[in-house]
Amino acid sequence: RQMCIRDRPYPFYLASPVEIERIKQTPTTDWRLEYKWDGIRGQLIKRETGAYLWSRGEELVNHVFPEIIGMANNLPNNTVLDGEILCWQKDIGRPMPFASLQRRLGRKTVSKKLMEECPTIFMAYDILEHNTIDLRTCNLEGRVHLLQRLEEKFNHPCLIIDNEKIFVDWNELDNIRDQARLDGAEGLMIKKNDSFYLSGRKKGYWWKYKHDPMILDAVLIYAQAGTGKRANLFTDYTFALWDDSNKKSQDRKLVTFAKAYSGLNNAEIMELDRWIRSHTIERFGPTRVVEQKQVFEIAFEGVMESKRHKCGLAVRFPRIHRWRVDKPAMEADCIEQAQTMLKQNEY
Repeated sequence: RQMCIRDRPYPFYLASPVEIERIKQTPTTDWRLEYKWDGIRGQLIKRETGAYLWSRGEELVNHVFPEIIGMANNLPNNTVLDGEILCWQKDIGRPMPFASLQRRLGRKTVSKKLMEECPTIFMAYDILEHNTIDLRTCNLEGRVHLLQRLEEKFNHPCLIIDNEKIFVDWNELDNIRDQARLDGAEGLMIKKNDSFYLSGRKKGYWWKYKHDPMILDAVLIYAQAGTGKRANLFTDYTFALWDDSNKKSQDRKLVTFAKAYSGLNNAEIMELDRWIRSHTIERFGPTRVVEQKQVFEIAFEGVMESKRHKCGLAVRFPRIHRWRVDKPAMEADCIEQAQTMLKQNEY
């Protein structure tokens, strides 16, 4: 059947990084506090023709999450929900690590075994359409109230409504964010109670207040030219960690840890480009192997096990946080420190 425009998602509304001092000037009663979950953003649409689950990139992912589609087929027709797809431990009511969700992605079919090992739910936090009525110009408070009524009537284990976190003083915010980490969330969402559901990233109404990133000091080992306007500059970098924590060991080796291409300003990019050109020790096609001298603070949102990477780990959203010109390569971090972060990241 040809896809109808009504089967497609509404434009997604995106939160902005919090400007905490700005919102602290306003009453707490103006805002709704929710957890920011570390899953895949999605819109769940139910029409007479069936159910449709769309990712934020407007990719139809019905085949990847059949249990969510099975649930959605029983929703009232002409319902559109906004929320997060999560792998969920229903017995203890908390998410599984993001790596579990990754096992579901990119597959043409999902086996029964994989569904049992990595079960998913739809964590709904907004309703955009109900009984064919477009609710995006209704205020958030009213939309959430309607969403809660829907959940009470529907009562399905694959549909969970995100609960509001009650607070009366802005000084409580950091404690609630710390609790969010313990509960398996990646931070907080701060939403204006009277906000409409807009499109794109419009500031002032939805804010994300994430945990501070994880940080490790890594050594630059490879560089490649960028693309577009940066095609003539080396702006794509590969970083490594030591395989042994003993700084005095002469047998230590650097093991590839992460790639990053953002975080430096233009002046730093130009300076590093000149350094790379004058300190290249080997070339493999477009890749330059450089002297193991430059240390960079690499920030990332999470770490997980990975059989595809040499160090056995993969990180989420790596970027350069700081050029550590003050630090010699021998004082960079080691894989053991990343593995410690992995254990702390497991719930």
